[in-house]
Amino acid sequence: MNDETTYHMTPDQFRRHGRAVVDWIARYMQQIEQYPVLSQVKPGEIRRRLPASPPVKGEPFEAMMRDLDEIILPGITHWQSPSFFGFFPANASGPSILGELLSAGLGIQGMLWATSPACTELETHVLDWLVDMLELPQHFKSTTAGGGVIQDTASSATLCALLTARERATDFTSNQRGVDRPLIAYASNQAHSSVEKSVKIAGLGRENLRLIEVDEQYAMRPDALEAAIKEDKAAGRIPCFVCATVGTTSSNAIDPLRRIGEICQRHGVWLHVDAAMSGTAALCPEFRFIHDGLQLADSYCFNPHKWMFTNFDCDCFWVADRAALINTLSVQPEYLKNPAGGSGGGEVFDYRDWHIPLGRRFRALKLWFVIRHYGIVGLQHHIREHVKLAQEFASWVQADERFELAVKPPLNLVCFRHRGGDEINQKIMDRVNRSGKLFLTHTRLDDMLTLRFCVGQTHTQRRHVEQAWACIQATL
Repeated sequence: MNDETTYHMTPDQFRRHGRAVVDWIARYMQQIEQYPVLSQVKPGEIRRRLPASPPVKGEPFEAMMRDLDEIILPGITHWQSPSFFGFFPANASGPSILGELLSAGLGIQGMLWATSPACTELETHVLDWLVDMLELPQHFKSTTAGGGVIQDTASSATLCALLTARERATDFTSNQRGVDRPLIAYASNQAHSSVEKSVKIAGLGRENLRLIEVDEQYAMRPDALEAAIKEDKAAGRIPCFVCATVGTTSSNAIDPLRRIGEICQRHGVWLHVDAAMSGTAALCPEFRFIHDGLQLADSYCFNPHKWMFTNFDCDCFWVADRAALINTLSVQPEYLKNPAGGSGGGEVFDYRDWHIPLGRRFRALKLWFVIRHYGIVGLQHHIREHVKLAQEFASWVQADERFELAVKPPLNLVCFRHRGGDEINQKIMDRVNRSGKLFLTHTRLDDMLTLRFCVGQTHTQRRHVEQAWACIQATL
């Protein structure tokens, strides 16, 4: 129980309870394979077990941990399970968790350089490291006119890129007097839903988003993009933004960045590249083909919290021209002015001007811990192993005449289906998920229900992939 004089947890109590929490997390990681991957509770079951009213007096910490085990844990879908193959990886790791703990302990608010210089400078430095680690264009480094910042998610990065594209296309006047002609955004019909949400938030309107046709690999067709841009320009509309994807959510399709970038340059359109999960693959030289043409992009992002062993949330976002981003998002109330400030050209960055919220957490600390713990070689090892396991799973699908690949997998996501049609594929997914032995999700490709098998969890090994395939076959 807390200190009854001050109601605070004392440092000694924190030390004792903190050890218990770290022990609990370590035990959870050791035992995670004992739990059903997908939570088996029914809707409302967790709330029915919670008290109707909050406690009047503080409760013992041991009671909280007991309820964590008895009430909360049954309602957890175990994203860290090595048999979690659904959606996308949201992998964490020991160094990342410890970095997050230290960030919480420091409890800083990193909105300005002055509010904690280390928060800003470490973030700038780590993002410059990543430019070299992923072999991104050098104009994304902070030592140039560009630079990087950590956002919460790729959705926020897309919105910031779109807002900046909107302002650039209207000479940074749209906030003051509106635009007399519609602004148009473009993405493939396989792009993430965050693009549609962004055009709504940014005020362009859903009717001004063009979803471009894709080829047989589900990648954006450059010819269709250029035709759409020309049609809009001829009608007096203003093309302002293209979002290309490196690794679409449904099928891991990789849009042809070079050809798309050349089109954007010809027409003066902002090109944003979303590589949310797949960008991590560029840690390995043999997978850097995914970024061919990236030097033509105005902005780029990827999520270390999806495949780089860094717990959610952590999106790395770069721009080639930071002044455009800052001019779009910066406001200067008196209470935020400070002698060292000056994100546009001063001696330091105030990262509050690089994204939507004013407040910001010390996310760079956990990313720094991950990079220092694994090193480039360690990170490359695990990425290569995940891709190898996914490709091996794909070979098993191809060898079974009952199944087919929906598309050749470029990296770590396998899209496959039973040849019997939607009903049997739905049954397969429902049965394996109810079994608790693994977790799969689905999409629709060519209007056919398609199963997705994504390999990327921190501790997934070959035996987990083998067990998953055996479980899938056993449902038939």
